[in-house]
Amino acid sequence: MDHPSQDQQTAAELLVRCLENEGVRVVFGIPGEENIRLTVALARSGIRYVLTRHEQAASFMAEMHGRVTGAAGVVSATLGPGAINLQLGVADAMTNSTPLVALSAQVGQDRNYKESHQFVDLVNMFAPITKWSGSVPSARAIPEMVRRAFKTAETERPGAVYLAVPEDIDAGSAEAALRPLPRNVVRAEAPAPGQIARAATLLRNATSPIVLAGHGAARNGAEKSLTEFASSLGLSVATTFHGKGVIADDHPNSMGSIGFMRRDYTNFGFDQADLIIAVGYELQEFDPARINPRGDKKIIHVHRFPAEVDAHYSIDVGIIGDISASLDALAAAVSDQQHAPPKALYHEMVHDELERGRADDRYPLAPQRIVADTRAALGRDDIVLVDTGALKMWMARLYPTYTPNSCLISNGLSTMGFALPGALAVALAKPEVKVLAAVGDGSFLMHSQEIETAVREQIPLTVLIWEDNGYGLIEWKMDLEVGEHAATSFTNPDIVGYAESFGAKGYRISSAADLLPTLRTALDDPGVSLIACPVDYSENLRLIQRLGDLDTTL
Repeated sequence: MDHPSQDQQTAAELLVRCLENEGVRVVFGIPGEENIRLTVALARSGIRYVLTRHEQAASFMAEMHGRVTGAAGVVSATLGPGAINLQLGVADAMTNSTPLVALSAQVGQDRNYKESHQFVDLVNMFAPITKWSGSVPSARAIPEMVRRAFKTAETERPGAVYLAVPEDIDAGSAEAALRPLPRNVVRAEAPAPGQIARAATLLRNATSPIVLAGHGAARNGAEKSLTEFASSLGLSVATTFHGKGVIADDHPNSMGSIGFMRRDYTNFGFDQADLIIAVGYELQEFDPARINPRGDKKIIHVHRFPAEVDAHYSIDVGIIGDISASLDALAAAVSDQQHAPPKALYHEMVHDELERGRADDRYPLAPQRIVADTRAALGRDDIVLVDTGALKMWMARLYPTYTPNSCLISNGLSTMGFALPGALAVALAKPEVKVLAAVGDGSFLMHSQEIETAVREQIPLTVLIWEDNGYGLIEWKMDLEVGEHAATSFTNPDIVGYAESFGAKGYRISSAADLLPTLRTALDDPGVSLIACPVDYSENLRLIQRLGDLDTTL
């Protein structure tokens, strides 16, 4: 960025310099009249400004950028309705423990105390869904407030931060001497020896311990230590949806993911357990009552911060500190202990279900066939974003995941519509891998306008649409719980024609054999591709019946 040499700089230029200092490389958003100088300052800088078609989509892009990089994603909007449109993505980031900084304009300070055009109290609106919400009172405050925003967003437990920039400050000047503040990163402490010793005693006395790995393990890069910990002690590891890949699903100690079905293959390991070693687990990922219904299991909590209070998650030992160091220390303390090798039951069941799907040629396609072909089309490190709906149940349960953050799911808020715009941001952050957005047809049209953004910005985008002409998950739940359904059906546009109207490529799957080659073609294309794949969700009820027949003592 070219900086002025005169005695003054604009406040907008100072704000951009602070963003550059924080390592920001891309900002997603839509400008407005009240932040035009910030937009121009961004255009003159080395930061890429991605103009989106909706602020909500921009907020999802910033969230997913933060999710895969670990650095706060940044989104910008104008005041009033523009800022309010950011709130779903901000809340999603907050509940998914993802670092995000949201910037918006606000009315000038000469009228923010009274009824005024487009004025709403944004700071108080954002406060319940952020770690910190504030308004910049002067240009002089910009360096301190930006530094605080990023430090707050990125420090464990990470989350969202909101800053309002009044229009008179955006249009004003700042002293030339004002500079960004140096970055400082909060480092994790070493685990306390006393807590390691107490946890080791619990582990030695346990007969059936099991590990539950959550989002904290994934975002703190604990996969190597976790895998070695489980392998050396002979422990089975289940993951939350956010923890998928923190131990490779083809590792013999992996039990797969837990969190959607009331009863599933992975639950059975917890039925037998007398000790749960929760590594980076956070309560919003799923209700601990599902694995500790009587609240009688011993629990070791390993994380960067203390556990939340819950009757079904009563901690016996809390190890607070660097997660990898904590696991290494605990493994060393019980190095003489070895539990029986995990049973292969989980791997056999998932393998059988995927193999049945891979051989299932029905049309519309079985969900298991779509999962199997999606896995076959993507490499071990490639990334799929799985939107909320019936497809989330199938992908979260069955999609084999081998590396952290390669299967991205919203599970704190479970919002619809994040995957398509989020895939654009992931493609920008991770150009070395292929990225797929897996969406239901219900969520697809919520942000399909961002196809134009991808085409214009020349961002590779492949979208696989699980098409059933309705809100399949809601219909399934209605049928399951009340015996009938209503208000769940709709119609869809011609996806091929719709894609081509944006200058993208469109495909319609007309047989089960079409899917895998079409996926490979689209993923190899540097442009934008939409694939409409009809799905047979009658499998939903059959799955419940199969799981209900399983013997938990196996």
